[in-house]
Amino acid sequence: MENVTQAIQGVPLNHYILLCTIIFSIGVIGVLIRRNAIVIFMSVELMLNAVNLLLTAFSVHHNDPSGQVFVFFIMALAAAEVAVGLAIIVMIFRNTNSTDVNILNKLKW
Repeated sequence: MENVTQAIQGVPLNHYILLCTIIFSIGVIGVLIRRNAIVIFMSVELMLNAVNLLLTAFSVHHNDPSGQVFVFFIMALAAAEVAVGLAIIVMIFRNTNSTDVNILNKLKW
């Protein structure tokens, strides 16, 4: 555990911030541009992972484990989100034979 902490502390915090910004931006672009529901959910997961990495980096930088505990709860929430999201995608695919979110207008009353 000591070697991992020393390796994380050896990389400047600015590098983590830049990497997380890039990953989060890719996720935001994926949510805004893509129309496939599966790709949208993957982009949301990418944004959550960017936040998790940044919380972990700040937690190690400040020698405070509360950020890592918070990351654990975010991962549990993401797992529940994936289960519910995939169930919704499967039901949409059964009704429309497509995962395109523009087709969801047909599901209105």
